[in-house]
Amino acid sequence: MKLEDYLQPEFVIGDLAAESKADVLAELVAPIKQRWPEFDDTRARQVLLDRESLGTTGIGDAVAIPHGKMESLQQIVIVVGRSLKGVNFDALDLKPCRIFFLVLAPEHVAGLHLRILAHISRLLSDESFRRAFLGAEDDAALWRVLTAAA
Repeated sequence: MKLEDYLQPEFVIGDLAAESKADVLAELVAPIKQRWPEFDDTRARQVLLDRESLGTTGIGDAVAIPHGKMESLQQIVIVVGRSLKGVNFDALDLKPCRIFFLVLAPEHVAGLHLRILAHISRLLSDESFRRAFLGAEDDAALWRVLTAAA
């Protein structure tokens, strides 16, 4: 499984401006709406906030993996963001998050959705990957880090 199968260069945000959880989610959803104008970004934000209400997706080590399912999606979409200053995302370790992997999936692909989340979790558990991700100089370098990942 390769991230680039579900990720596109325009879905990589190297410097998130958001300063709150809700704003991070809105900023991560924005490129999907830009790419597909019919995409219901309001519904997506609500799905993500509903998921957050069940328990934070801020898993620690500066990482958050917000995710959810939407019946209107035709394919799995991943958006990656990096906050240079960090955002309080109610992470399990109580530290700000700087690395965000948003995963939205259609309702009917539960197994694949879980495999992608597991793949991302494994990738983000690698300290050298996190260091390369945070140290990338620009969006192009960040894309190279992401596509070089196994």
